[in-house]
Amino acid sequence: MNLSRLKIIIAREYLNKVKKKSFLIITFVAPILFAGVCLLPSLIMAGAKEDAKKVGVVDYAGFIADSLHSRSTVTYLPLGDVDLGLNEELKPDAAKLTGLLNQSGADAIVAIVPLDTLNRNFVATAYSRKDLGMETTALIKDDINGTIENYRIANYERETGLNLVEAMDSVRSEINLVPMKVNDDGSVAFSESGVLSILSMILGMALYLFIMMFCGMVMSSVIEEKSSRVVEVLISSVKATELMFGKIIGVALVAMTQFLLWVLLTVGILAVIGSFVGFDTLFGAAADPTGMAGDMSGIAVIFSTLGTLNYGSLLTCFILFFVFGYLLYASLYAAIGSAVETEADTQQLQLPLTIPLMIGFFISIYTMKAPDSGVVFWGSMIPFTSPIVMLSRIPFDPPVWQIVLSLAILVGTFILMAWMSAKIYKVGVLMFGKKSTFKDLWKWFRQDN
Repeated sequence: MNLSRLKIIIAREYLNKVKKKSFLIITFVAPILFAGVCLLPSLIMAGAKEDAKKVGVVDYAGFIADSLHSRSTVTYLPLGDVDLGLNEELKPDAAKLTGLLNQSGADAIVAIVPLDTLNRNFVATAYSRKDLGMETTALIKDDINGTIENYRIANYERETGLNLVEAMDSVRSEINLVPMKVNDDGSVAFSESGVLSILSMILGMALYLFIMMFCGMVMSSVIEEKSSRVVEVLISSVKATELMFGKIIGVALVAMTQFLLWVLLTVGILAVIGSFVGFDTLFGAAADPTGMAGDMSGIAVIFSTLGTLNYGSLLTCFILFFVFGYLLYASLYAAIGSAVETEADTQQLQLPLTIPLMIGFFISIYTMKAPDSGVVFWGSMIPFTSPIVMLSRIPFDPPVWQIVLSLAILVGTFILMAWMSAKIYKVGVLMFGKKSTFKDLWKWFRQDN
């Protein structure tokens, strides 16, 4: 292989791609979309609050309605024991229910009915013209349950003479488990698995999308040159293998350029927005939705956990697994592109490559739950899934030998697949007028010249 000619092909492929308007548009628009995705959880949580509701309470138990305390999102209207015309199945009379809704001006009517003479068991039914929403429904349910629990505690004390609240407080335990990571130097730092899981998912998804996008770019470029017969002119000056590898490496450089610009621009946009409105405002609301951090604020959980990561190793692994994962699939996509004349003909040949990528993506999602399980381990070793799966394991600090072994298998498989693809490419790229099949690819691979 002539290196000087290979450099010319790489430069040609690289410049042709980066000068296109589509490249420039995607490069500068994508960071805005990425930044928007980062801010989306906070925006959704800030704007998804339900409107305040008026809830009329028809209390046949006689003690619940007056004990319910209104909140900012729910205002309770005690309506006493108004007759709703309940039948044996506790269904109200439609006319009476509609009249009460109109008369009270309530958004919903909650009917509370005791099921036994001791008023120990109750059933509550909410009637509304519009859906109350999950948050409001849960709030009403909790308020009613709390009131009934207080009532039962009071009855228990009157009947037994024991203070049940004090007894429960004396045995109740509320321990907050704080996860800490022990570093190699013996120091410890806060480490929340939820943050690592989100990072794992982002890395796996990013690598899946990048491989699909840039390998598709290689295949499209091969098909474009073949269908326009430009490849015949190029083959007269350079070897087919030089053309294939020059195209693959050129697109790889385009990918790295675009990725670097995406990272810099996305971080820059978030930094500018954060400097104006504050990072706590942007990320604090959505950072700790389940209270996982105890007394620590959500933003502190994220930064403390992210601070335990080895970014040098993370970046190195990302580059290595992306580069060799891309090279593996790009060589195969180039072989497929050489076998067809239009992109519509690639669907059948492309399927065996798409399925392993999708399997790798699905396994990477499972990595968040069990990063050291058997399925995840083997998914990170099999070369057709390892780029995605192993990268999604990196935040959970897998053993170094597993990373090295996975990378060695990936590199070896790439060399083998590149050799096979080159043999198919140099025959298929000059074949015209026939729709190729897997049988044809196998025949081209077995040809000596």
